[in-house]
Amino acid sequence: MDEPEQTYGIVLAAGAGTRYGGPKALARTPDGRPWLHAAVEALRGGGCDEVIVVLGAGADAAVSLVPTGARAVVATDWAAGLSHSLRAGLGAAAGADAAIFVPVDTPEIPASAVSRVRAAASALTTALVRAEYHGRPGHPVLVGAAHFERLARESTGDVGAGPFLSRHGVTGVECADLWAGNDIDRP
Repeated sequence: MDEPEQTYGIVLAAGAGTRYGGPKALARTPDGRPWLHAAVEALRGGGCDEVIVVLGAGADAAVSLVPTGARAVVATDWAAGLSHSLRAGLGAAAGADAAIFVPVDTPEIPASAVSRVRAAASALTTALVRAEYHGRPGHPVLVGAAHFERLARESTGDVGAGPFLSRHGVTGVECADLWAGNDIDRP
């Protein structure tokens, strides 16, 4: 009997948030809800079997904000750039058929965007799918396990998966009808 396909959600929350004024892993909505909770709930609600939260700056304080059932991993080399956090998440997702990434600074991302991106992956392990907002690339992003090693190898410095996705034929999925797709860079 075949094992069911496993999709892991990965919240990238390791950065220092210099434009924001501090680590976004510690940020909260105006009503006090941690951004980490919003990201984890969107991934779970969108069909992810497990959720991993990649922490870095402020990890000692942020780990207490990681919701029960989500797994925290610390990218010890987070300060060397986003690629290091991306690699930490990919490493923690070993065994999954695909990973869906969201940055922590998108607290309004709905589970429906995660579901739509996941549904667009016809062959999960080889898929590359990215949400778009009026044609502009955004999140969530799904990466099939067949790409994990190459993505980790080709990602460097403070550059995320964007160039890799463009080089390797990402499928864009319009999600502007679900939300604006904006991240939050300033308080």
